[in-house]
Amino acid sequence: MKERQIYFYSEGCKLEGTVYLPDDYQPGEKRPAIIPNSGYQGFNEFYPRLFAKNLTEAGYVCLGFDYRGFANSEGEQGRVILDEQVQDIRNAITFLRIQEEVDPEQIGLIGWGMGGSNVVRVAAMDDRVKAVAALNGFYNGERWLRSIHTYVDWIEIKKVIAEDRIRRVTTGQSQYADPFIHYPLDPATKDYVDQELAPLTAFGKMTQLQFTESIMELNVEKVVGDVTCPLFIAHGKDNLLHPIDESLALYEAANEPKELYVINGKHNDFMYHEHPVFQQLISELKRFFGAHLKSAKQVVTKA
Repeated sequence: MKERQIYFYSEGCKLEGTVYLPDDYQPGEKRPAIIPNSGYQGFNEFYPRLFAKNLTEAGYVCLGFDYRGFANSEGEQGRVILDEQVQDIRNAITFLRIQEEVDPEQIGLIGWGMGGSNVVRVAAMDDRVKAVAALNGFYNGERWLRSIHTYVDWIEIKKVIAEDRIRRVTTGQSQYADPFIHYPLDPATKDYVDQELAPLTAFGKMTQLQFTESIMELNVEKVVGDVTCPLFIAHGKDNLLHPIDESLALYEAANEPKELYVINGKHNDFMYHEHPVFQQLISELKRFFGAHLKSAKQVVTKA
């Protein structure tokens, strides 16, 4: 895999990223391209790069980037607003379409975890997306939050968020808190995070409470009917962080063409390059994008 470090602007914020190219790419070719997007607290150097490593082997150009406020991208650190991440992805599409290696009419999206809701929302409003894959996500934020908290905790969360809304109006600033205060990790996910993600210097920064309100306002099921490109939904059957019911409900609400793939795993216990469950997921993604984007082997050469 060849790599080229890039940057682009999203609503005035300079975002850093990487264009990933197949080893067999030749100058003048126009390849179909895929943007793999991170989930909560995710970074380009981790899951986007992991997906790119596998998808470039199938001939795709990939673009990984860090959302505003993450890693070295500009933006207010600790501010995590889903609507703004949706804007970042749409601006990434614009940037990718003007790269010389890319066929601008053959762009696909992958969203991991919380990024799954982001890419479905982008596909619902942006016909430049020709195929979209949502993996291990949640799609009704209030329902998901209520499902992982006790009723007493849920009432307290609503109280805290109402107080923070007043704070933002009267002081101009949302309160910072532990990034997992309202996003508790199940034991298996926490073990993975502690081993693989926590050592990254950019991981686990304090996050504004407005993030929780952003989740509570999320309802992808209301807009998934506007997605007209092929939709691939995958979910771990034993996922305790984001229950599989989230993907089942999204699939039920979506239009054809759509696919549902059940991963034989939890949330990210299998997210290693050599893991057989991960490689099976990659095989399904290659099959899906191969069916709905122009074959990565059928490149277009400049005249």
